[in-house]
Amino acid sequence: MSDLLIPLGVLAAAAAGLWAWHHWHYRSFWLVIGFPLTAISVRASWRKVALGCGLTKKRQRFWFTTVPGMIASTGVVRVKRKFQRIAVDTKPFMWPPLPTRHGWRVTIHTLEGQIPADYADVAERLAHSWGVHAVRVSSDRPGRVRLAATMRDPLVRIDELPPSSELLKVTVGRLETGGPWVVDFKTVPHWLNAGATQSGKSNLANALIVGLAPQPVALVGFDLKGGVEFTPYAPRLSALATTRAECGGLLDDLVALMTDRMGVCRMASARNIWQLPPGMRPVPVVVLVDELAELYLMADKSEKDEIAKTSTALLRVAQLGRAFGIYLFCCGQRIGSDLGPGVTALRAQCSGRICHRVNDPETATMTLGDLDPAALDSARAIAAETPGVAIVAGQDGQWYRARSFYVSEQAAENAAHTYADRAPSWDEVMAAQPHRMTDSQTA
Repeated sequence: MSDLLIPLGVLAAAAAGLWAWHHWHYRSFWLVIGFPLTAISVRASWRKVALGCGLTKKRQRFWFTTVPGMIASTGVVRVKRKFQRIAVDTKPFMWPPLPTRHGWRVTIHTLEGQIPADYADVAERLAHSWGVHAVRVSSDRPGRVRLAATMRDPLVRIDELPPSSELLKVTVGRLETGGPWVVDFKTVPHWLNAGATQSGKSNLANALIVGLAPQPVALVGFDLKGGVEFTPYAPRLSALATTRAECGGLLDDLVALMTDRMGVCRMASARNIWQLPPGMRPVPVVVLVDELAELYLMADKSEKDEIAKTSTALLRVAQLGRAFGIYLFCCGQRIGSDLGPGVTALRAQCSGRICHRVNDPETATMTLGDLDPAALDSARAIAAETPGVAIVAGQDGQWYRARSFYVSEQAAENAAHTYADRAPSWDEVMAAQPHRMTDSQTA
């Protein structure tokens, strides 16, 4: 009996040690133990998985087969092996998997007639076959498909908002791949952010304010909730409009500012403000619009001219503002074609798309439909219990599930008061005086 207890004790101690290793330092456990076993399992099961997902092709191969032979006197059919050409299922070639922070990735050589969309269509089947949280498909060159698998959802627990180190760039959350979710206005100048109440839309705006507050930029607020959203951040805002009439006047100022900067760039033979010398470069302006639909809603015909003027001015800023340092971040609960052609035209200028949980499918379609129809299903599947989760289509041409860092109103208000001295007055911005920045900020 004692001889049996010793091996059992050793096994129990080893199991407890592995559990503690997995619990306290999962990353090293995954690289040393988890990933090698997973890589062997993935390679060993690839033929069956590819066949079950319809990723194989029939090809002619010479193979040993069994064919009926003579019938013995006992009635038993004798068979013999014959080397002949038959059709067999050929799987795509798979390179050895490589570990990632939250799973693994592998490169596949596509077979003739296959495209990345064939693998994207069966991504959910691949995830279930390998027992992983999700499989994402990408392609960096013709004939190659990269499968990125995440073992568990990285959006369940998220970190705190990190400080921003580059001008007009804010890390607002985390992607489902485990990478950072970055809003970079210099790369993607205009963003459309849709989401229902309590979906995380305002939290994302708070994250942007906290990230941009320390930077040498002018923040402009359009708050059509009567100012209840952005008024607490007024110390860091250079201008704030709370009614449609005020928004119209502020948009006229932005158009005039844009025209003035056009002249400066033309005289300096520069295509945009970033080609100007640092001493002549004007301050960038980030416009935060809350409740976008309120700019287009019309109670009676008397408001038609005002809405048309406001819509035209906002569209002009979206079309021409990027080169002259004016960027838009438009938020709304309801964004539909029924609001008028102005919304559709503005949407076409916003290459950055963010769709939180929405109440109607049309808003999801307006936000993401023309980029990737597969993103619509993911947007509609966002649960109400996961605020901050959104579908993001950004600068790399792909869409991802993402979740923003939680930033409370108090944190955003504290940032607005802390960096109030960095907010240029609107008169200074409109004066178009040269704004000097350090070399590290202009990089």
